[in-house]
Amino acid sequence: MFEFFLKYPRSVYARGQFALLGAWPKWTLVLLILAAAAGLAWLIRSHLSQAAPVIRGWRAWVIWGLQTLLAVLLLVLLWQPAITVAELKPQQNIIAVLVDDSRSMALSEDGVTRQAQAVKALQNGVLASLNRSFQTRLYRVDDVPARIDSLQDLKPNAPSTRIGDSLKQLSEETSDLPIGAVVLLSDGDDNAGGIGADAISALRARHIPVHTVGFGRERAGHDVELDDVVVAPRALADSRIATKISLHQRGYAGAKINLMVRDVSAGQAKPLASRTINLGADGNLQTETLMFDIGGAGARTLQIAAVPLPGEENTANNTLTRVVNVGSEQRRILYLEGEPRWEYKFIRQAEEDDRMVQIASMVRTSENKTYRQGISNPKELADGFPSRPEDLFGYQGLIIGSVEAGFFTPGQQVLIRDFVDRRGGGLLLLGGQFALADGGWNASTLTDLLPATLPTQSGAFHREANPRNGTTHTTAELAPAGVDSIITRLVDDPAANAAKWKNLPYLMDYEDPGTPKPGAAVLANMITPEGRTLPLLITENFGRGRTAIMATGGSWRWQMSSPLGDTAHDLFWQQLLRWLVSDTPGHVAASVPAQMLLDNGAVTLTAEVRDQQFNPAPDARVEAHILGPSGVSALVEMTPVPDSPGQFQAAWSAPKTGAYLTEVTAQRADPSSGTVKELGRDVLTFQRMDGVAENFHTEQNRDLLERLATQTGGQYWKPADLGKLPAAIPFSEAGVTVRETKDLWNLPLVFLVLLLLRFSEWWLRRKWGIV
Repeated sequence: MFEFFLKYPRSVYARGQFALLGAWPKWTLVLLILAAAAGLAWLIRSHLSQAAPVIRGWRAWVIWGLQTLLAVLLLVLLWQPAITVAELKPQQNIIAVLVDDSRSMALSEDGVTRQAQAVKALQNGVLASLNRSFQTRLYRVDDVPARIDSLQDLKPNAPSTRIGDSLKQLSEETSDLPIGAVVLLSDGDDNAGGIGADAISALRARHIPVHTVGFGRERAGHDVELDDVVVAPRALADSRIATKISLHQRGYAGAKINLMVRDVSAGQAKPLASRTINLGADGNLQTETLMFDIGGAGARTLQIAAVPLPGEENTANNTLTRVVNVGSEQRRILYLEGEPRWEYKFIRQAEEDDRMVQIASMVRTSENKTYRQGISNPKELADGFPSRPEDLFGYQGLIIGSVEAGFFTPGQQVLIRDFVDRRGGGLLLLGGQFALADGGWNASTLTDLLPATLPTQSGAFHREANPRNGTTHTTAELAPAGVDSIITRLVDDPAANAAKWKNLPYLMDYEDPGTPKPGAAVLANMITPEGRTLPLLITENFGRGRTAIMATGGSWRWQMSSPLGDTAHDLFWQQLLRWLVSDTPGHVAASVPAQMLLDNGAVTLTAEVRDQQFNPAPDARVEAHILGPSGVSALVEMTPVPDSPGQFQAAWSAPKTGAYLTEVTAQRADPSSGTVKELGRDVLTFQRMDGVAENFHTEQNRDLLERLATQTGGQYWKPADLGKLPAAIPFSEAGVTVRETKDLWNLPLVFLVLLLLRFSEWWLRRKWGIV
């Protein structure tokens, strides 16, 4: 329809420049237009007094407008309007035809694969038409472009697609050739996450337009797809961890589906967790959380899956894999309590069965006397609370119970801050008669360390007498942020977990913790006898570590007043204390951006190295020892990151698919002894998997294809319209071109407008009775 009215393809108007070819100056045209408009206005005005009353007023000026437009159009046509456009010289330019050869193009729709549709579209006269005017080169495209002799050489089995990288490489390899245009036939499933600006810039620099042809349905009919799975890359042995699963579906709104987590590390699928959920609306992203026990130490490969539903078009996108490195290093917590109380006893009792977390504790039994438990040797804590970094930083967590802030010297308060901020430890403060605001913490130098702004006055601690039947008391309930928290998950089912919290025995005491800070998360609340809702458990990240407030010293009743065998109290405290210490880093903390390398082995190893007092160690020597499948072994030296003291990086590429174990070690010369001492080491795992990404996002990515065409000056085409492509290809500024001038005066649209203007004036005159 466009070419029927405007005679030339859309690309002519997009790339061309408007021109007037008449010999007379353009200012003459402007004067004549103004004169015609003024003359027609004078002529109509001079006859208004003799005209019928119906034509007077606005109707006269409508007639003037139509006559003026007609005069303007006729005058413009006398100046010979035209459009000049760069056009490729026949037989002197190359048209690169790129066909996506990845696995997603092998998907069948209506009994025909996407690639078969692309081949048929090219063979249906398009390729022959291009060959008559240009030299054509065929390429298959996956990770890189590869030239082929014929369409029969296409086999859609490549494990990934990187459209941007392929176009950039094609531009570089053909820099000395006259490439007039690129035609890309693809479903737009780009596994690199999009087309980079460098690829677009390379094409723009040579003015090469990319015409994209999209294949595949833009919406799946019946499909469930996992979009992402988030699980902690590290965990302590025997920990309970959470995995957050994001998914969407089409065609199954309201249906039930089973989500499963399995451990496939040992070559056999060991079920860890499963839950049945209701699917949301079509296309909507929904997130579900599953929790499970990770088991003993070692590298764990987890398979997270949505069990396929009947009629699913693609079941390969129902499964994702993640790697978790489960450590066996015991974590130690220093627990300081200001008075003997039941809470202290039951917290220690809850941790007795946890072999991964050990509590070393100090209880102030009188003004100048403390009682120690859980110490590793007689000298530990013999001098009281640590006053040196090397003593306190040996712990991964710190619990401060009913202890006033004034108990700590100014130097110890600085040390507590450094323990969280610099060392990356966890700090938990409990409620009590000498704690929080009642212990003067609201006036200490550590107020910004806490996850809440404490009340300004004392009297925030309340102890309840034993309530009688029918009297109110302080109870706990789950907060919205605690629904998906591993700390507060007492029962796997979310609804049952919320009910479990409401049914917990009442708290013996509580303390108003004040107002949670903007970055904090309230995981649980408490309802006081007066009906007030106060935060019970508040958490927040601070520096390299984390802080929390448990605003009670009476959670021990969850154990004492619960039925025999109820594990809620012990489970809660074990999960809270593991959260406190599990992410506390050592002297060397190694990481990778993603533990799953899909279709590309390139990985960046990063290590943060700290000295014995956890200050950055920029002068360390850091090495990564890598072991992989089939005997792969490498020793990689890591180099300092500029402007980031203590940060080291190294780039490496995993040559084979499979799991890789990496141990990062850091050493530094000791000037006093002249020897080299080890600062620390860390272990991480990652895995390379090929051919997985093509199973996901299999719907046609029309948005990517359209943006690519628009940004390079090309056009997006549907397969049904591909017959018009050869007529649009020549209009390009790339390759060997010549400027062509195309007349506009004889466009069908021009004659249609002339007739429409005259007819409109006649019709209005007839309607108003002034013909």
